[in-house]
Amino acid sequence: MRSLESIKDWPVDHAAGAVVSENGVVARAGDTTRVYRLASVTKLLAAYAVLVAAEEGAVELDQPAGPPGSTVRHLLSHASGLAMYEPTKLSEPGKRRIYSSAAFEVLAEHLADQTGIGFADYLREAVLTPLGMDDTDLTGSAGHGAHSSVDDLTAFLQELLDPKLISSETLNEAVSVQFPGLDGVVPGYGRQRPNDWGLGFELRDGKDPHWTAPTNSERTFGHFGQSGTFLWVDPQLRAGCVVLTDRDFDEWAKPLWTDFNAAVVGELAGSG
Repeated sequence: MRSLESIKDWPVDHAAGAVVSENGVVARAGDTTRVYRLASVTKLLAAYAVLVAAEEGAVELDQPAGPPGSTVRHLLSHASGLAMYEPTKLSEPGKRRIYSSAAFEVLAEHLADQTGIGFADYLREAVLTPLGMDDTDLTGSAGHGAHSSVDDLTAFLQELLDPKLISSETLNEAVSVQFPGLDGVVPGYGRQRPNDWGLGFELRDGKDPHWTAPTNSERTFGHFGQSGTFLWVDPQLRAGCVVLTDRDFDEWAKPLWTDFNAAVVGELAGSG
């Protein structure tokens, strides 16, 4: 894909990416074995571990967790009222969409308490090992502390397109709006009204501006990271894309990512 090959011209030292369809890998570019810091793309892996735990009965989405009135569902969907980096309550649960890495740390502690297994170990046993993601490791916060390669995240994309670790029903719920109508801020892209989110997965819906392309369907879900990383799946295209870089997200990325993703969508749509 010409669009994917364009990452070699990005203003970064290293970049790698892949495009995946329901039929398998469409294209790869760069050194897809290189391990990068994921930053907040970590949240997708953490959320998936929680979804596995919910299907196993180790946790329940609507059981209390976090500040009073909050549940696992609130924590996953940035609706718990906790601040971004500290477990400080800024709002009553369910009232505002406050983007919170701290909520994922609280969630990790909750799952560890419920299972008796450290969160990093649970993530590896429940998600990473079954998917063959041997290059991926959580060494810090459940909200932003994982490292991975494009090859590993290609396997994760394939799971999101055709789930094997959880049911299709659970995944569909995870990529559906939780607590509809909540306003909030997408870091780097400003206030969104509404700021729709699923269970760990950011939902594109009608957000503008956004890091995906205007031509991505409103059903597109995924996440980007402040380390210059992103991953998305567009159910309408039955395809997804991951790009990892070694340059922190800043103004350089905004128009570039949008244009790049538009080109990927155009090539995928043209081949359909």
